[in-house]
Amino acid sequence: MHDFTYYNPTKIEFGKNKENNIGHYLQEAGIQKVLLTYGMQSIKNSGLYGKIISSLEKANIKYVELSGVMSNPLLSKVREGIKLAKDENVEAILGVGGGSVADNAKAIAAGALYDGDVWDFFTKKAEITKALPIYTVMTLAASASEMNGNSVITNDETQQKYSIGSIHVNPTLSIINPELMMSVTPEYLAYSAVDVIAHSIEVYLTASSHPTYNAMFVESIIKSVMHNTEILLEDPSNYEARGEFAWVAIQALNGLAPAGTQGGSFPNHLIEHSLSALYNVAHGAGLAVVIPAWMQWYHTKNPKQFERFAQEIFGVQSADEGIQKLKEWFEKIGAPTTLEALHIPRDAIANIAENASETAKVWGMQDLYTQENITQILQKA
Repeated sequence: MHDFTYYNPTKIEFGKNKENNIGHYLQEAGIQKVLLTYGMQSIKNSGLYGKIISSLEKANIKYVELSGVMSNPLLSKVREGIKLAKDENVEAILGVGGGSVADNAKAIAAGALYDGDVWDFFTKKAEITKALPIYTVMTLAASASEMNGNSVITNDETQQKYSIGSIHVNPTLSIINPELMMSVTPEYLAYSAVDVIAHSIEVYLTASSHPTYNAMFVESIIKSVMHNTEILLEDPSNYEARGEFAWVAIQALNGLAPAGTQGGSFPNHLIEHSLSALYNVAHGAGLAVVIPAWMQWYHTKNPKQFERFAQEIFGVQSADEGIQKLKEWFEKIGAPTTLEALHIPRDAIANIAENASETAKVWGMQDLYTQENITQILQKA
């Protein structure tokens, strides 16, 4: 194992009705005013919004609201939130919703304490050194945003989808109540499962050094996600399966799985970000298309690990068989596996590859992920 530092400052409150305590948790931290950010109408329709407001008011927590956060959250909304946070002198950001809301909350938290444009953090022109405290109440399990310092935002002016990663935007506290996730549609459950698998296998398949423990840990995550997804597609109200899915999704991207590895990267996310930036496809749907295509293109560069994946996850021997089995499982749960299924024409590949190659430069991956190589990957999709 290679040297590493592992630190995760996020406290998880897991269980039924924990959302009713959000005001108490904020009060305990001495916070008196928050910016409450969320998506559209779903948390109001479900009654969750009322519970949050009641808890805040009971604890005498003042709040201002920023609604309308979209899937694939936009920079324009982040900037709106930053202005509101500064104008209202809020002391923390409270995100209620899925990963997009959490990502939005993190970007606002960083930008609220920065004199420049928050996009500087995403283009690596500036480094995050401080942020407002972040609290989340999650209604979707997929991104692990509730326990990491990552945020992905789309610049709606330039159609660039970039990310930040900083311990300063790890949530202080996140509430995970599996009951709040039972209304997730089968479609988005499938996309969530794909996202969790992507988070698990990116480093697993690309690292130049990957300890056996880490490999076994990742494999257990993938197997658990697949097992619980199939249960939930049959029985959406199964609390145990919903809870396991939520907890496993966090483990896939809270920094634990790659600790001790070396040389790993996230090429599937690199390419998918361009799909969703240009065509606003659901992140997990885009990943379901990119992953098998990328695996076909890349597997000869790390054949032993791809064979291990095939053997441990699907009980087959070759890399090609493992890739095909994963693609078939994506299709089984209802995820798209071709660009055509996303209504993206073949003649769009050049534009997508150009966009993704620019992201590769920002991520420091431009040597391997050139526009030409990204084009080859997308052609396999």
